[in-house]
Order: sequence, then structure tokens, then C-alpha cells
Amino acid sequence: MPSEEYDNAVRIGGIQPLADGRVVIVDYDPDWPRQFEDQAARIRQALGKRVLLLEHVGSTSVPGLPAKPVIDILLAVPNSADEPAYVPDLEKAGYVLRIREADWYEHRNFKSSDIEINLHVFTIGCVEIDRMLRFRDWLRAHPEDRELYVKTKRELSQRRWRYTQQYADAKSEVVEQILRRAGAEGSG
Repeated sequence: MPSEEYDNAVRIGGIQPLADGRVVIVDYDPDWPRQFEDQAARIRQALGKRVLLLEHVGSTSVPGLPAKPVIDILLAVPNSADEPAYVPDLEKAGYVLRIREADWYEHRNFKSSDIEINLHVFTIGCVEIDRMLRFRDWLRAHPEDRELYVKTKRELSQRRWRYTQQYADAKSEVVEQILRRAGAEGSG
């Protein structure tokens, strides 16, 4: 699990504490897919053929799943470490680079000033892409694991956290359990 020191180092402008220590989980919003599509169109317009994969991921991408009201978007580009090839165009489109993780798959994360999003950028072919898609697809198809995940999220949301990342890290054990099941079925 990353440390607070690591999180602070990779976040441009430093890690921001939660105002009240709470992570808010809301019921599924049927408007989330449209919000993703709006952002996807904006990203495609900004990057054109540099968009090699663009997917709605995370809890807001699973129908019926309660979530933090933040749209997670997965973008694959030819080389996420080559920031001059895509970052300026995303910035012109209104996205702000907030995380640069050179030692974790060259992950980049952007925010938007007009909608709550996490735009995750990886290099095409990165194993984390498959992991994120497998987790989403498994939750869409397996109500028992979807319920386990909801129960875990709701329980954790009752605790106080200094940073959102601490909440995310606390879900890791359950996420890994679900991914093991998703991998076991996918390999057979």
C-alpha cells in the first residue's frame, strides 16, 4: 500500500485532505453513463487518433452499484510517459494533471474543473488496463461480488479518513479477492 509520503510526492500540488473526513457513497445515478459519454467525446476531440482505448471504469460504470459520485475514465495512449504528446491537448480541453506515477505503470491522472472525474491514463497494453476492465466486467455480471463490494464500501464510508486514498487502500483486500475470482473464471 502506498504511504502518505508517496501519495504526496506523486500528486501535483500535494495530497489534499478530506474536508470532513468522510467519503460519500451515493446510490447509483442512471445519468453516470451519459456523463462518461460527454467526457469521452471531449477527450476524443482533444486527442483524436492518440486515443487507443477509452472506457468507463470504476463503480459508476456498474449499473446499480452505489459509488462516490466521481466518473472514472480509463484512457490508453501510445506512451503515457510521453507527456508532450498528449498532456497539452488535454489541458486545452480543460483537464488538469494531478498525479504522475512514473514508477507505477507510468500512470497519469487528470481532474476536470466542471465535473468530478478521475481520468486515468496508461500506455496501451499495460496490465493495469486489463485489471480495471476485468474488475468492472466481473462486477457487472456477478451480483454476489457486487453486493460484497457495496457492503465493504458502505462500511468503510462510515469511518473517518484523512485522505480519499486511505479509503481506496482499505478496499484493496476485497478488490483483490474479487479479481482472483474474475481471473480464475477468465482463465478456464
